[in-house]
Amino acid sequence: MNTGSKMKQLLRLSLLLTIVLGFYSACHNSKVTGHPGFIRDTATWYDAGRNRIIPVAIYRPAAKGTAGLTPVILSHGYGANKGGDYLEYSYLTEALAEKGYYVLSIQHELPTDSLIPMTGIPQVVRRPFWERGAANIRYVIDELKQRTPDLNFATLTLIGHSNGGDMTALFPQQYPGVVAAIITLDNRRMALPRARHPRVYTLRSSDQPADEGVLPTAAEQQQYGIRVIKLPDTIHNDMDNSGNTRQRQEIIAYLLDFLTH
Repeated sequence: MNTGSKMKQLLRLSLLLTIVLGFYSACHNSKVTGHPGFIRDTATWYDAGRNRIIPVAIYRPAAKGTAGLTPVILSHGYGANKGGDYLEYSYLTEALAEKGYYVLSIQHELPTDSLIPMTGIPQVVRRPFWERGAANIRYVIDELKQRTPDLNFATLTLIGHSNGGDMTALFPQQYPGVVAAIITLDNRRMALPRARHPRVYTLRSSDQPADEGVLPTAAEQQQYGIRVIKLPDTIHNDMDNSGNTRQRQEIIAYLLDFLTH
């Protein structure tokens, strides 16, 4: 690559970082915040291999170190690139951190990204977005192994809601053998893995049906030990911070039961 090309690439990277970091500084205050039960730290990581920044929020227990903690990675639902979506599940990330989990929530959408297509076959036109999300998750896992190597990566668990659930469902099929378990909150498009490893668990809303083939049949659930739980009083859009106290408590209870058994 000649000097002119290198300069152009550096200028593009500088412009991208300026735009995106300015956008996120307006969305939230990036600093460590304390709480009696957990500590939250927000940061922006940079994947040089893909020339992509990845904002993250890390929630960890306040009363103990990180040695042996189960890492949990959360992927948010579609937010139309508005930003800040990785902070919209704090009821869940904070509760898990208080219970002793090391939780990292990823901001998958950047303001410079294309919007998800709303026409066409979702499994075709949205697949590149899920693949990008799976690549974000893989990068974050690799970074965690370097930054916090004393976590118990043998128990690594992914959680994803809606579009983030589709990324989560794709991940073990794209990167086999990396995670111990996946939990989806009402993913609707990407088929769940039919396998015993990783363990598969999904909570379903009362109002949004999954596409054909996404959920395992009753026979497949028995064969692979997959758990499919219907939430009769929780709609799809109430699985983030929009839900009421009862809905939040129900989701937290189900997830803790799965994580501890």
